[in-house]
Amino acid sequence: MNKREFLKASGAGMVALALAPGMWTACSARPKAKNWIWMTPVAGLSAGEWKAMLEKVKKHGFDAVLPEVYTGHHAWFETSRLPMQEPLLEKLIEAGRDTGVEIHAWIHAMPNNIPEYFENHPDWYAVNRTGESAAISPAYVPYYRFMCSSHPEVQEFVRQLVADLASCDGLTGVHLDYIRLPDVILAEGLWSKYNIVQDREYPQYDYCYCDKCRAAFMEKSGVDPLTGLEDPVTHQEWRQFRYDTITHLVNDILAPEARKAGRTITAAVFPNWESVRQEWRNWNLDGYLPMLYHNFYNAGLPWIGEQLTREIGELKIKKPVYSGLFVPSLQPGELEEAFRVSMDAGASGISLFNFNAISEEHWKTLEGLLHR
Repeated sequence: MNKREFLKASGAGMVALALAPGMWTACSARPKAKNWIWMTPVAGLSAGEWKAMLEKVKKHGFDAVLPEVYTGHHAWFETSRLPMQEPLLEKLIEAGRDTGVEIHAWIHAMPNNIPEYFENHPDWYAVNRTGESAAISPAYVPYYRFMCSSHPEVQEFVRQLVADLASCDGLTGVHLDYIRLPDVILAEGLWSKYNIVQDREYPQYDYCYCDKCRAAFMEKSGVDPLTGLEDPVTHQEWRQFRYDTITHLVNDILAPEARKAGRTITAAVFPNWESVRQEWRNWNLDGYLPMLYHNFYNAGLPWIGEQLTREIGELKIKKPVYSGLFVPSLQPGELEEAFRVSMDAGASGISLFNFNAISEEHWKTLEGLLHR
């Protein structure tokens, strides 16, 4: 999910004005927002049907679509490396050319639920503090078979995935999702769904303690994080090690691969990044789409603005941040308020999850809202 930098104002008076709450709702000087929609695939639709969807998206004020083209189970683009559902991406790229909508290929970067891999390469997978592999006993749900970002062959697998997509003529960008470890603590609003209480970091959800991670940390610190730390949860160097393995994959491997082919690269990221070892404030991407699904955190709409203010302020390299909004939890009037809160907090636009959840009443609200 992606957001744009504030327009730099000259002079102290303009700076003060730019920082004033609610300024953008009353002033037309703000740069035009860029708006996105995540789109989950549907099999069997014609190129004409996809074009009609993109025409609708464009009409209602959206600039970019994020089609889910790799789910960790199969691909929705032409590939000889992965199980393919159908070549949807190619249809969407053509429809994007015809309608003026950007196409950014959305991938699940770290989960790998393809039997060829979890059966034949179990060493690629993350291991929790109890010694259970995500290949065999994934946390929470069956598809949480996360690979470990420390493993060189995993790094190469994901790099090749990005390279394959970046080579698609006409694609605007690659969009990373699940570029993290499993949640050590779920958002509180989801606890009842899984019948759990996570008042601290429990071993069965704490990743990764695979042989590669343990050996690399031992080489760096002289300590085995599994057996040599009195409390791995509070050991800052061990926490930072895991943040940095994901950051290395993003900054040093995946981003260069996308840019080498002239594509942008963005990511869907968590507001509670510590819980998924995803220190995206240190990443070097072209934009960020934080998933500000307020109901997951038992929060109201003002929370969205609070998170954006913090996140934009913490970015080491200033790039656009787009407010990711969860449509199923928003009535049309609430969607308008969430947009206002997001833009007032400095968002460069919004990204909606997802196309299929948008009702006709939502569309009416959006057309009036995004074309203002």
